[in-house]
Amino acid sequence: MADALSQTFAALADPTRRAILARLARGEATVNELAGPFDMSLPAVSKHLKVLERAKLISRSRTAQWRPCRLEPETLKTVDGWLGDYRSLWEHRLDRLEGYLATLNTEEKEEQK
Repeated sequence: MADALSQTFAALADPTRRAILARLARGEATVNELAGPFDMSLPAVSKHLKVLERAKLISRSRTAQWRPCRLEPETLKTVDGWLGDYRSLWEHRLDRLEGYLATLNTEEKEEQK
């Protein structure tokens, strides 16, 4: 079985699943409500929901006959934290490159005088 982060990225790789998450960011919705904007069958939408559920990006509850889906933001926070580590690394590297280029630019201007 893939690690949780790999499973999350695999789930996020599909544009339909990202659109479903965007809809759930506005609040709970049923499978029928989620299927509305897509040109696909309910079983196809259900498969997408199962992938999102396995990745712990959504959860489903049961209230009588109503089974709403809801976004689970903790998993996205984990992804954001992982990306944040790399964001910090690259910002630091780009800051160093910017400093180096500024030094070269200053040296070049001094040579032209």
